[in-house]
Amino acid sequence: MLRLPQVRQGVHLAYVENDNESGGSEQGVGAAVASELARLLASPVAPGLYFIATPIGNLGDVSLRALSMLATVDRLYCEDTRISRRLLERFGINRRLLTYHEHNAGEVRPEILAALAEGQSVALISDAGTPAVSDPGFKLAVSVIAAGHQVSPVPGPSAVISALTVSGLATDRFLFAGFLAQKSNSRRQQITELSAIPATVVLYESPHRLADSLRDLAELLGPRPAAVAREITKRYEEIKRGSLVELAEWSEEVPARGEITIVIGQASTLPAEDITDDVIEEKLAVLLIEHPPSRAAKLLAAELGVPKSRVYDIGLKLKQAKT
Repeated sequence: MLRLPQVRQGVHLAYVENDNESGGSEQGVGAAVASELARLLASPVAPGLYFIATPIGNLGDVSLRALSMLATVDRLYCEDTRISRRLLERFGINRRLLTYHEHNAGEVRPEILAALAEGQSVALISDAGTPAVSDPGFKLAVSVIAAGHQVSPVPGPSAVISALTVSGLATDRFLFAGFLAQKSNSRRQQITELSAIPATVVLYESPHRLADSLRDLAELLGPRPAAVAREITKRYEEIKRGSLVELAEWSEEVPARGEITIVIGQASTLPAEDITDDVIEEKLAVLLIEHPPSRAAKLLAAELGVPKSRVYDIGLKLKQAKT
């Protein structure tokens, strides 16, 4: 039986009551979640501006703290009320939504600053993910900080971090470069500048420009290892891994849809003659977790600029050492 006790601000806490013996765990989780959410809803919200991360696809990714803040802040701003309304309705939150986007930001910022000056709590959400990351919010944060008010994060989903963690590429140092330019000449100039970055590079791209961007990336950066993440956390989620050359060829054949993130491995910082077997073995061990030996050798050879046969032989030795 599903019981929905009503709490403040129109929020409903749902938890499962199951009479079956096997349902004890589910009931315990539901009751614990309801209790924690009730505690958060009862907690006062301090004055200030809050950037609240919202799901990038699966609505189940929203945090309990995000739900409580969405329900209890004095003012809630979003990009598109139609999109944000679906999230609120899913969790029984019935409240007024205000808009803040690139077209009205200049008019709305003074309104937000005035509310903060009165001691109110204000939250901003984007259509998906974390506000101010390739979304409205940056100028607002600067203005609010300059006015001496508190700006706080309510962390959660991010396409950048999600794509990076499943790419199979280095995560210890990375650069998020946003969207590439729409025009070819400007895009190619940006890619040339990014080629010298000693880190993994993460980009956003639209479906209709994906093939053109991957073609330019492959031509200017060569066969670096990369990944294209599409529709992360959604029904048709897809992670395509390979060299930039392979991904460019793939994108020509398969029409892309949905939200897209590109992750590109960094170029080798060592001259080919300085790349030792130990270096190859360390990097290859990581790739072999996700790829068969032949493909792992191909990807690493492209990244390091060494013969594939050399990498493959080291991979065989690794395999023999484990048996």
